[in-house]
Amino acid sequence: MFKLDGKVALITGGNGGIGLGMARGLAQAGAAVVIAGRNHAKSQQAVAGLREQGRRADAMEVDVTDEASVGDLIARVIGLHGQLDILINNAGINIRKPVQELSLADWHAVMDTNLTSAFLCSKAAWPHLKAAGGGKVINIGSMMSIFGAAYAPAYGASKGGIVQLTRSQATAWAKDNIQVNAVLPGWIDTELTQNARAQVDGLHDRVLARTPSNRWGTPQDMAGIAVFLASPASDFITGTAIPVDGGYSVMG
Repeated sequence: MFKLDGKVALITGGNGGIGLGMARGLAQAGAAVVIAGRNHAKSQQAVAGLREQGRRADAMEVDVTDEASVGDLIARVIGLHGQLDILINNAGINIRKPVQELSLADWHAVMDTNLTSAFLCSKAAWPHLKAAGGGKVINIGSMMSIFGAAYAPAYGASKGGIVQLTRSQATAWAKDNIQVNAVLPGWIDTELTQNARAQVDGLHDRVLARTPSNRWGTPQDMAGIAVFLASPASDFITGTAIPVDGGYSVMG
């Protein structure tokens, strides 16, 4: 049920953090993975690490906010592998300012990278997923899909939008045997959250105090949910938003 042999997976922003954790999980389960991002050198480094473990992996450069670049990316994946079965929309950024300090450019940068990119990649991937007889789309939300944060209004709005986009995709594409689900990571120890800890006083201790598992997550903690949602084991699961947060979201 959890084998991905013969499947091709595309992970945007897959060269580090949550995306790389998921890419490693999919590759270990047998999928050929394509890691796409703006920092091609970083993507190449991630791919080299996967290949050293005997995994099938390639790196491709993309600007996920640009429709033409996204279309070219999907075409290159199909040209290389002849198919696309799994799409993980993971690319994301955060600009930590309260609403009154955000510029319009800040707002667009976050929304375009986090939300519009998921729309563009999903739209471009859909005909190929359909042609394959079905497929899987995994959109990466956040705890900020659920909670408010004074320092992350654009990020929270983009991640709330991810959940609603997921539900719309799931209902529209069920007839094509495409399952679409969102994952809501909690506080995972990545470059993004390391920057948050540097910018937000007391964040580290507050996260630990609220997390029943009493630790920060690691990128490897994201591998299992990626394999589950990408595999036949989840064929009757669509339109969901699943927290992976050590219990953070259920803590009273």
